[in-house]
Amino acid sequence: MPTPHHLSPHPPSSHRAIENLLARYAELVDDGDFAGLGVLLADATFTGSGEPVSGRDAIERWFRDTVIVHDDGTPRTQHVTTNVVIEVDERASTAVSRSCVTVFQALPGLPLQPIAGGRYHDRFERRSDQWRFVERRVRISLVGDVSRHLRNSAQP
Repeated sequence: MPTPHHLSPHPPSSHRAIENLLARYAELVDDGDFAGLGVLLADATFTGSGEPVSGRDAIERWFRDTVIVHDDGTPRTQHVTTNVVIEVDERASTAVSRSCVTVFQALPGLPLQPIAGGRYHDRFERRSDQWRFVERRVRISLVGDVSRHLRNSAQP
């Protein structure tokens, strides 16, 4: 079956594949898809607030225990990832990335506003021609009103 003209028959470059992983993470968080986050980060160690967690089930549980989901099934957030720097070592099939994150939230009675800002520090490995997270460290340095986003107002 031929590839539709809008889909590339070629695999994405390493940089593009890693950018796609960064975007997918934001989509999954904003959709409240914590099982999807567990799958995305299954081979990774995730460090948010508290102790690092590893493995699909532990990461999914961390998000379920930490992030408040509202009536529409989402956290009512928009994670915006910017200032992305990706450094790829093609021979070692590894990469690192640094980026900034700004989290916006809006709810009935809470106008759209930034609620947190910080940085992501990530490591990736290519396995079987697929890039995967092996580490995500979240460092939040600017905290606004996270009372309707995080249980016990823990930092993300």
